[in-house]
Amino acid sequence: MNFIDYVRSVPEKDKSGAVKKLIEHSTPSFDFFFLVILSVLMATFGILENSPAVVIGSMLIAPILFPVLSLSLSIVMADYKLITRASKTLLKAVVLSLIASVGAALFFGVGGELTSEALLRTEPTLISVAIAIIAGFAVAYTLARPGLNETLPGIAVAVALIPPIATIGIGIAKLNIPVIVGATVFLVVNIIGIVFASMLVFSLMNLYVKRTIASKVANLSDKEVEEKKEKIQEEKEKEEQKESQA
Repeated sequence: MNFIDYVRSVPEKDKSGAVKKLIEHSTPSFDFFFLVILSVLMATFGILENSPAVVIGSMLIAPILFPVLSLSLSIVMADYKLITRASKTLLKAVVLSLIASVGAALFFGVGGELTSEALLRTEPTLISVAIAIIAGFAVAYTLARPGLNETLPGIAVAVALIPPIATIGIGIAKLNIPVIVGATVFLVVNIIGIVFASMLVFSLMNLYVKRTIASKVANLSDKEVEEKKEKIQEEKEKEEQKESQA
């Protein structure tokens, strides 16, 4: 059995599980965006303090990789609705991350000089492109292999999407155009590399046939998010009514 045949030999049950997990983890819920904001704040502080350990820690709690992979899956499935869903989730995550990073940098680090951790994210190279492609291939393959899920945290560190976003925020806070441009290019290169590699893996696994499952899971997940929002709003209105009556 050659490599391509081995990739294609993933059991249908595992393929369905991978699609379900990917769609669920990229749902634009409060928990998702809350973790993204926490991770970018942690990355921003790590970069300002020039602490690689803190930056690595921020990557371990960041779920932003999932909408990128969801975008890849949606493209392979040629599902416009899922493409739009993943794109909106990713865009909103990036915008919220930038707001958080700029705020943290303005409050804690405007006067300081750029650290080496920041400069590392402003100069994309061919090696960084290769890392993004390899990491994208690895994480896409791992998702469909339940026995390899414990390797996901390590792959998340290799992908490194959060630190460039934090660096962009620091650049904006310092009004440093070269840093903003360099970190933006670094981020875009990483995203493109991940999308390209994961699309290749998903295509080899023939995940297109799981399109119905993906759409169903997305609808259910989005419905749950809306129901939670409505419930919170109802509880808020009840509290306001009680306060007005008191």
